Amino acid sequence: MDELTGYIEAIVYTQPENGFTVARLKESKKKDYTVIVGYLPTLQPGETVFCKGSWKNHPTHGKQFEVSDYTVESPSDVIGIQKYLESGLVKGIGPVYAKKIVDRFGVDTLNVIDNTPHRLLEIEGLGRKKVEKLKECWQQQRAIREVMVFLRAHGVSPGYAQKIYKAYGDASIEKVKENPYQLARDIFGVGFKMADAVALKIGFALHSPERITAGIEFVLWELTNDGHTCYPFKDFVPLAKGILEVEETLIETQTFKMVEKQLLIHKEGFIWLKPYFAFEQGISRDLMRLIKSPQAIRPIDTEKAASWVQGQLSIQFAEQQKEAVIKALTDKVHIITGGPGTGKSTITNAILTITSKLTDKIFLAAPTGRAAKRLTQITRKKAFTIHALLEMDFASGGFKKGRDNQLDCDLLVIDEASMIDTPLLFHLLRAIPSRARLLFVGDIDQLPSVGAGTVLRDLITSDAIGVTRLTEIFRQAKGSKIITNAHRINHGEFPEVETHERSDFHFIEAETPEAIQQVILQLVSKDIPRLWHFDPFDSIQVLSPMKRGVIGAEMLNDALQTLLNPSDKPLFRSGGRFHVNDKVMQIRNNYDKKVYNGDIGRIIDIDSAEQTMNIAFDDKLVSYEFAELDEIVLAYATSVHKYQGSECPCIVMPIHTSHFKLLHRNLLYTAVTRGKRQVYLVGTKKAIGIAVGNDQVQKRYTGLEGAIKEMAKTFKLEEPTHHQMELI
Repeated sequence: MDELTGYIEAIVYTQPENGFTVARLKESKKKDYTVIVGYLPTLQPGETVFCKGSWKNHPTHGKQFEVSDYTVESPSDVIGIQKYLESGLVKGIGPVYAKKIVDRFGVDTLNVIDNTPHRLLEIEGLGRKKVEKLKECWQQQRAIREVMVFLRAHGVSPGYAQKIYKAYGDASIEKVKENPYQLARDIFGVGFKMADAVALKIGFALHSPERITAGIEFVLWELTNDGHTCYPFKDFVPLAKGILEVEETLIETQTFKMVEKQLLIHKEGFIWLKPYFAFEQGISRDLMRLIKSPQAIRPIDTEKAASWVQGQLSIQFAEQQKEAVIKALTDKVHIITGGPGTGKSTITNAILTITSKLTDKIFLAAPTGRAAKRLTQITRKKAFTIHALLEMDFASGGFKKGRDNQLDCDLLVIDEASMIDTPLLFHLLRAIPSRARLLFVGDIDQLPSVGAGTVLRDLITSDAIGVTRLTEIFRQAKGSKIITNAHRINHGEFPEVETHERSDFHFIEAETPEAIQQVILQLVSKDIPRLWHFDPFDSIQVLSPMKRGVIGAEMLNDALQTLLNPSDKPLFRSGGRFHVNDKVMQIRNNYDKKVYNGDIGRIIDIDSAEQTMNIAFDDKLVSYEFAELDEIVLAYATSVHKYQGSECPCIVMPIHTSHFKLLHRNLLYTAVTRGKRQVYLVGTKKAIGIAVGNDQVQKRYTGLEGAIKEMAKTFKLEEPTHHQMELI
C-alpha cells in the first residue's frame, strides 16, 4: 500500500450524501499538486493529511491517488493555516482577512483563535462584532467536527452533520446515541437506512421493538411520498419485511401494538398513519358541515343573474357554462372541472362578478404561488396561495387560521384544485366558516397532487358534491393546436404532429436519447429564441418524465447549465453544481423562508466567506446557508409533476420509450397543457403512442371517498366530540 503526506490545497468536489471527495494535495518540496480521491468527508483546505492507498490512472482525469485510509492534523504552517481560514469554514473570513490574520500571528494563528480570540481585534478592519461572530463560528465548527467524526465512525454520511447539529446543538451525539431512529423523523434527507446503520453499530438489536417501530413508520411515510394515504395491510407487511429483514410475524405483532397505542389505524384491511386517517375524517366532517349549513349570501334568481352577467362581460354562455354558473351560485360546495379552452376562466369571472354584487367577503386561492399569480391575472382580483390565506405560523409549523380562527368569507374559490393534497385540504376546510360557499375549479384529467391523496377525484366520485364537467372547446380555443392536441391526447387520440413552422405545437423526431438531448439543447439555446424571441431562462421550460438518464431532468440540467450559464467559479454542494444566475427550484416546503416545493428562482450571488447563497424568487430575496442547499436543484429542466399548476410561454419535452414506465396519458396531457404559446415534443412517435394509449392512472390508495360517503349517511350538524377533536 502506498503512502502520501501533504496539505489540502483545494477541495475540487464533495458529495455530501456519501462523503466522496476529490481534492488537490500539495506535498512539501514538490512543485505540482496531486489529485486524491476517496471517501474523505471531513477534509478542509489547509489541513495536513496522511493518506494510505494506491495510484490509479483515470481515463479522463489522468493519474490520481485513491485513498483507502487517512488521518488529519490541523494545518501547521502559514500557507496551510491561510488556506484553512479562507476555505469558507468560518463565516466572514475570506482570503483578505485570512491573509491579514496569518500575517499577524503566523503559525500561532489557530492557538490565538482557540485560546485568546480577543487578540483578533489587533487586525485592522476586524471589529468587535466580526470577532464575536468568528468565535461563535469557530466553536460551532469544532462541535460539528466532533459530530462528523462520531457519525463517520458509525457509517453515516457526514454531509448531514451540520443539519444534525442545527437540530440538536451540543446534545447531538447524546441524542443520536439515545435514539438514532429519531434522525429519520427529525432531519430532512436522513432516511431509515441511514439511521438504522447508526443504530446497529451503536448496539440496537435487529429485532428490537424500537427498530421495527421505526421501520414500520418509515415504510408508511414512504408510501405517502408515493401518493398513498393508506395501504392494504396484506401488501404492507412484505414491504416492511424487505426493509427490516425480520420475520413477518414480528412486523404484524408490532404493527398491532402500534394500533393499540393509536399510533396507526387499521380498518377494513387497510393501515393508516394516524395523521392521515385524521385528515380524511376531518375533511369529510368539514365538507358535510359546509354542505348542511345555511349560507350567508342571500338567494337570487340565478337565471336572471346568468343573463345579466353575459351583458356585463360581453360574453355568450354555452349551455354547459350557464349550467356551471347557476349550480355554483346555488350549491354550498361545487366543483367545476374541464380541460383547456372549455371556459373555466370565463365561468369563474362570471361567478365572481355576480357574487361581488351580493358580498365583498370573497377570497381567491390556489395551491402554488405561480397558480395564484395566474388566477390574479385572469380575474383581476387578488389571489393568495392557500398557505398565505391560512397565515402560516412559522414558529409552530402550523396555520394561524383554523377551527377557532376562521376566515371571514362568504365565498372561497380554489383554482388548480387537482394539485391540493390531503393535509392541505384538511387545514383549508377547518378554516372555512359554515356560512361560506366553496367553489373548486380544476382539471381532473391532470396528474394528481405531488403530496398524498387524489383529493379532487375523491371529492367527485363521492357523489356528495355538485359537479359540472366542461367538455366543449370554444371557437377561439379551436385555433390552437396546443389545446386541440391536448384534448386529442385526453381522448386517447394521437395528436396532430405534422404542423407548419408557425404552428404552436411541434414534434421533432429523434431516435436515441443522445440525439434527443442534442435537439433540445439546440432548441432551447438557439432555435426557439430566434423564432419566437423567448428568453431561455424565463420563457422556456424543459419538462421530462424522469429525473435520471440522458434525457432525465438531472442530466438535461447539467447540459443546459453548461450551455446557458457557464462559470469558472462553480459552487459544489449537496451533489449539485451552482453558478450565479442559475435557474433553480425549491424542492420542499420551507415555512421559515416562506418558499415552497416547486417555487422557481434565480441565484443572485454566492458568498463563500459567509457560506450563503441569495436566490430571487418572484416577489422576494431568500438567503440560504450552504448546509441548506439540498433544498435547491437546478430548474432549466424539471419533472412534469413538479411543474404542475404552472404555465410557461414555451414547453419542451423529451418523449422516448426509455421512459416506458412513466408514459401515461395524464402525464403527457399535463405537460402539453403547461405551454401557453408553444409546445415542442422531441422524440419518437412510438413513445407518444404508448403514452396516449396508456390511460391506466397510477393507483393511489386513499380512504377519502369512503370517509365522505360514510359521513354523508351519519352526519348531524353539531360540534365534534372530544374524541373526534383529539383525532383531528
